[in-house]
Amino acid sequence: MDIIFNGKPRETQASITIQELLDQMQLDCMQVVVEHNKNIIPRQRLAETVMNDGDSLEVIHFVGGG
Repeated sequence: MDIIFNGKPRETQASITIQELLDQMQLDCMQVVVEHNKNIIPRQRLAETVMNDGDSLEVIHFVGGG
């Protein structure tokens, strides 16, 4: 299945949830904000939101500093 991840084409397995994709990429869901097809997805819904062919996903990662 093909999706757009942060503006770039990416191939993933079919019927993958956003949480599964984040886990594969070793991204901590507590340190990112996820936009799926232009909608912000609450953290508690990441494991139930299934990606479909052609979907767009933007993931913003927070970085601490001082």
